[in-house]
Amino acid sequence: MARTGGRARTAAAPALSSLDFALDRGSPVPLYYQLARQLEAAIEHGVLAPGDLLGNEVDLSVRLGLSRPTVRQAIQSLVDKGLLVRRRGVGTQVVHSQVKRPLELSSLYDDLEEAGQGPTTQVVRHEVVPASCDVAAALGVAEGGEVTVLERLRCTHGQPVALLCNYLPASVVDLDDARLESTGLYRIMRSAGITLHSARQRVSARAATAREAARLDEEEGAALLTMQRTAYDDTGRAVEYGTHLYRASRYTFDFQLLVRP
Repeated sequence: MARTGGRARTAAAPALSSLDFALDRGSPVPLYYQLARQLEAAIEHGVLAPGDLLGNEVDLSVRLGLSRPTVRQAIQSLVDKGLLVRRRGVGTQVVHSQVKRPLELSSLYDDLEEAGQGPTTQVVRHEVVPASCDVAAALGVAEGGEVTVLERLRCTHGQPVALLCNYLPASVVDLDDARLESTGLYRIMRSAGITLHSARQRVSARAATAREAARLDEEEGAALLTMQRTAYDDTGRAVEYGTHLYRASRYTFDFQLLVRP
């Protein structure tokens, strides 16, 4: 079993000097796939940041002792995923990492922070409004009763990822914009003594409206993932109802499926 790795530094791709590639030539897993997965992991964890250059295929193939077609196939698989782009006269460049979120009761902010994505938040709307029929039904409050509505734009590496709209019973927690822009909603709720216990969630997809596309830096009609979630505390009280939009080009949900015994 032979392994290759190294820390060669090139002028074209200094970002790669921080990476050690471990390629198992005795594994049945194709070498191009091993290389692609390690590059993808480096992008996901911020080791390779948006704008970083990978250099050309010849330099990388020489460094790793791989054939040029193997390196080309690895790079092309990440180009197809939207993580890399080939620019004439510049080389292969990191575009952004795709957010991969586990399907569990957690906040997007916490998931992005844990993945090293450097989340930032812009509060677009924060006010008390009468509950619509749908919101009232989700939160178990009277229609027309007061609820707090929050609309926030969540970004990573300076690029929009999601447009989040949340409704909360007006008295459930005190909120201010400065805190909402520095941390996640669920973290604020936990610090207020709210124990999140469970949620009902629905994931779907649709095309972006002109307003949504402008917020998310997409073209009108671009594919968006949608999520509706109602979260409950440990007493069974509904404490949050969210209707969220995610850029399909930058965001995926991860599922773990088990065989029923």
